[in-house]
Amino acid sequence: MFETGAGGVATSDGQYAARAEAAVKVYGSGDTAVHALRGVDVGFERGKFTAIMGPSGSGKSTLMHCMAGLDRLSGGETYIGDTAVSTLNDKQLTILRRERVGFIFQAYNLVPTLTARENITLPMDLGKGGVDDDWVEEVISAVGLSDRSTHRPNELSGGQQQRVAVARALASRPEIVFGDEPTGNLDSKTSAEILEFMSEAVGQLNQTIVMVTHDPRSASYANRVLFLADGKIVHEIDDPTPDLVYDTIRSLGDDD
Repeated sequence: MFETGAGGVATSDGQYAARAEAAVKVYGSGDTAVHALRGVDVGFERGKFTAIMGPSGSGKSTLMHCMAGLDRLSGGETYIGDTAVSTLNDKQLTILRRERVGFIFQAYNLVPTLTARENITLPMDLGKGGVDDDWVEEVISAVGLSDRSTHRPNELSGGQQQRVAVARALASRPEIVFGDEPTGNLDSKTSAEILEFMSEAVGQLNQTIVMVTHDPRSASYANRVLFLADGKIVHEIDDPTPDLVYDTIRSLGDDD
């Protein structure tokens, strides 16, 4: 076991779906160097929903991208389970992201020529594990797409397309799902429905979700909220409410 900073305690006993140890990310060099992450220690517990917040340039998206293997650290290490991400070559990283990590982005990233169901099963079709049809149907039903599963993306509303993206991320039962402003393009009602389902997926399907967001109401659906500033975790709260998140943002701003 090792102690971490404000992000909590990270261990190698299986408690954490992903974790970072002294994570450093620097873009550029010399006088133009940008220190996006400054020695971040954090663990993301299995079966929990974590939101990451912070002002523009705080490092929140960089942290998520490095955790997910979409970007390489300059120093330190990130882990998916007990797999050290920096030790993987490009092919191994591709397999890791396909088989053990799910992604939900603001842009739905659906394949326009495939049906909703085909988009949902695409990661499994590309892998070697096969498709668990019963589980896929359960996920499709859970996101309210049973009557739209044969429709292509251009036949679906924005909210329905994001439901497909959420279902795709969950259908392969990844160890962890990362979301980058996943409801940022949706109206408030649809956003609430998607976030409610993500919360239920954590509670009922034992998924692990980490979401970057700027919206306190969205963050309140999580079990925990981490606040970043200048590449460091500066605060965290458990069992957040919108008001508590708003108040925390204000208090952190007042400290600047």
